[in-house]
Amino acid sequence: MNISDRIQALRKAKGISQEELADQIGVSRQAVSKWESEQSIPDIDKIIILSEYFEVTTDYLLKGIEEVKSDNKNAQSNAYIFVIVATVFNFIGLIFGCATWYEDQTPMAIVIGLIIMAVGCLAYGVGSINSTPQTRKPANQHFWLINIWLLSFMPVFFLYNMMFSGTSAPYPILMASVTSVVIPGFIYLIICIAVILKVKSKKMK
Repeated sequence: MNISDRIQALRKAKGISQEELADQIGVSRQAVSKWESEQSIPDIDKIIILSEYFEVTTDYLLKGIEEVKSDNKNAQSNAYIFVIVATVFNFIGLIFGCATWYEDQTPMAIVIGLIIMAVGCLAYGVGSINSTPQTRKPANQHFWLINIWLLSFMPVFFLYNMMFSGTSAPYPILMASVTSVVIPGFIYLIICIAVILKVKSKKMK
C-alpha cells in the first residue's frame, strides 16, 4: 500500500467524498483525485494537514509506519457495531411498546418500550466514546439517519392521542377519524425529515 492508497483508505473510513476532503484541507477535488490515482503526491504542508485531519502520523501517510498504540487504543472498536446494537434495541423497544399496549392498553407498556430504547441509546453513547475516532462521526450520522424513525414514533403518536382522543395509544388509531392518523403522521414525518436534513447538512461541512 502506497501513500495514494492510504489517503483513499482513510477518506473512505471517515465516510467522506473527495470533494469533502478537498474542502477540509483547502485544495481542489481534482488535487485529491490525483493524489488517490498516483498522478501526484501532496506537498509536505498538505501531508501535515492530512495527518491532523485523519488523526494519524505523517510517518503513516508517507511510509505506512503504524503508530505504536497503547492497550487502551487497541481496545477501541468500530463505532458502527454500537449503531447496530442500538438500532436492534430501539426496534425491539418500539415493537414491544406497541404490541404490549395493544394487548393491555396501559401506559406502562410504553414506559417499558421507552426504557428498552433508552438502554439502546445509552449503549451507543458509551460505545461511541470508546470507539475509534475515524468511525465515530460517520457512525453517529448513520445512527440518527436510521434511529430517528424508531425513537420518535411512539412519543409523537402517544402525545397526540393523549391530547385529542384521551387514549394512550403509541401508534395511529386506524378506527378513529382520518385526522387522528394524518395529523400525527405528518408531524412524525416532519420531525424525522428535519433531523435527517440536519444530519446531512453537518456531513457536508
